[in-house]
Amino acid sequence: MTDCNNWEFIHHSAESATWTPGLRKIFDYRDLGIKDGTNGDFVAHVIRRNQTESADGVQSWHVHDCNFQLVYVLNGWATFEYEGEGERTIRKGDTVLQVPMIKHREIACSDDFEVLEIVSPADFATRVVEPPA
Repeated sequence: MTDCNNWEFIHHSAESATWTPGLRKIFDYRDLGIKDGTNGDFVAHVIRRNQTESADGVQSWHVHDCNFQLVYVLNGWATFEYEGEGERTIRKGDTVLQVPMIKHREIACSDDFEVLEIVSPADFATRVVEPPA
């Protein structure tokens, strides 16, 4: 159980936001300060497609070592394949709750794809895995 008694109030201003490289080469990430505010219990970031035109390893089947992962689509679309769920195209306004350790891969996304992602714990690992049987 998370001890939220040691969390801090966070106001992350859009005007002072910075976009940085992250897990995926084709995306830029804006950290929303939740990791520090929750002492690493959660991370929240906005992820948006950049202009990089290269494949990266996360288009392979992979898992995230986390307990919670929620994705809310702010703009555009992306098609993912999930173990036991098949292909799903997520669009602006859609939400995905990825169950812990579900194998998945991205197939394609629009140039304007942008999501809000919330994950616990904040420092989670991503591992490339064998495709589902």
